[in-house]
Amino acid sequence: MTERCLEIKEKFEWKPFLCSLCAIVFPIAAQNLLATTSTMIDTMMVASLGELSVGALGLCSQYSNLMFSSYFGFVAGGMLFYAQYWGAKDDRGIERAYGLTLTCMMTVAFIFGSMAIFAPNLIMKLYTDKTAIQEIGVEYLRIVGFAYILQIFSMASSSLLRTTEKIKIPMIATIAGVASNIFLNWVFIFGNLGIPALGIRGAAIATLIAAFINVAITLFLSLKANYTYLFHVKNHFSWNKNFVRTYFVKCFPILMNEILIGVGNMVINITLGRQNEKVIAAIAVFRTLEGLIIGFFAGFSNAGSILVGSCIGAGELRKAYERAKRLVYLCSGVILLVNVILLILHNPILRSMSLHDESLNIGTVLLSIFAVVSVIRMGFWIHNDTFRASGETVYGTVLELSCMYFVVLPCVILSGFIFKLPYWAVFTACYIDEPFRYFMMQRHLYSGKWVKPVTEQGKAALPAFQKEMGII
Repeated sequence: MTERCLEIKEKFEWKPFLCSLCAIVFPIAAQNLLATTSTMIDTMMVASLGELSVGALGLCSQYSNLMFSSYFGFVAGGMLFYAQYWGAKDDRGIERAYGLTLTCMMTVAFIFGSMAIFAPNLIMKLYTDKTAIQEIGVEYLRIVGFAYILQIFSMASSSLLRTTEKIKIPMIATIAGVASNIFLNWVFIFGNLGIPALGIRGAAIATLIAAFINVAITLFLSLKANYTYLFHVKNHFSWNKNFVRTYFVKCFPILMNEILIGVGNMVINITLGRQNEKVIAAIAVFRTLEGLIIGFFAGFSNAGSILVGSCIGAGELRKAYERAKRLVYLCSGVILLVNVILLILHNPILRSMSLHDESLNIGTVLLSIFAVVSVIRMGFWIHNDTFRASGETVYGTVLELSCMYFVVLPCVILSGFIFKLPYWAVFTACYIDEPFRYFMMQRHLYSGKWVKPVTEQGKAALPAFQKEMGII
């Protein structure tokens, strides 16, 4: 057995693997970091308005994250089909999957956008009991709700472009969107170029215009590059019952995972939102920096979806298995390095985002806790995203939801509402399940049972792979 493993290890082609990985990871990571940097700069620019504004912006971002959880199941499900159809060179399948994914995502955008525009008071009261923070957040949501449809359309098209290895287009669009957002923040928040100072409303207007610019450039560059997948509208809706059934069978576990995890995170944020104003401001800043780490990590996540999913779609199942193992460890190592850099630079970063004295100390504690647990957490996520791209959408969902609702939420609610423990104890309770989940995902990874193709080439190669892995 050992000799066979050594033989497989020697045969693994590291150079093309790393070249392919870098070609996908760095453009996507750069794009995500740019988007997250935009959020960080938003927070820094709003910081001049005071900690209450920073806290309000952070809570509004949590509502946006709930929306993200509601539609990301369709993004991940769509990427499963894009990657495997891309490997199988099935253009019609890609277009059909994109059309169904886009339809589902835009439905989510309409629901959340309508809530933000017409019921912002209800949203803010849910997230915090601090009246002053609620009033600021309402002003922001009423405007930024119009941007949600544009942002979600951009996410749908970007996920398709990335998976089919057209990474430069969404990256250029993101650069343009971020640059315009920063410039427009300067104009509208502070009142420059003859525009009156609009404060938090100015930040929302800047976000809306930047979202429009991002979409416009994505479509323009795709059209110029003759990237037909986005424009074959007729093919987008050429669904049949079998395809729709297969799509939702694969997407449903992911969708339930993301929605229920989003609801769980909302309960956590509601609990943290009952802390004092300084803790709320520190958490808002922390969430921005957390997004920076997750944004970088998403490059590996997308690489896992593409490099593993395309191999499975093409019937190269053993190659996909070997790639998946290496992706997990490379991701954890890189995230550890990013965390170390962030901790070294944390003081000037936190100060630039309006945290001082007590709130600065709180922010430092939050970052330190996260730096330890995020290496494990990101390892779990890349396991799960790789499994999803391979056709396995149930195992990670059951594991994550079980831990969230039977371990994490009870611990958070007891520590925050019942025992009223310090903020750091409540925050630590959010990650209490991470080591167990990582261990379980490692076991599943080495079993090979997560390889579940949706293409004919992949299905044809599956019996031989299962026999080799001892599954049958």
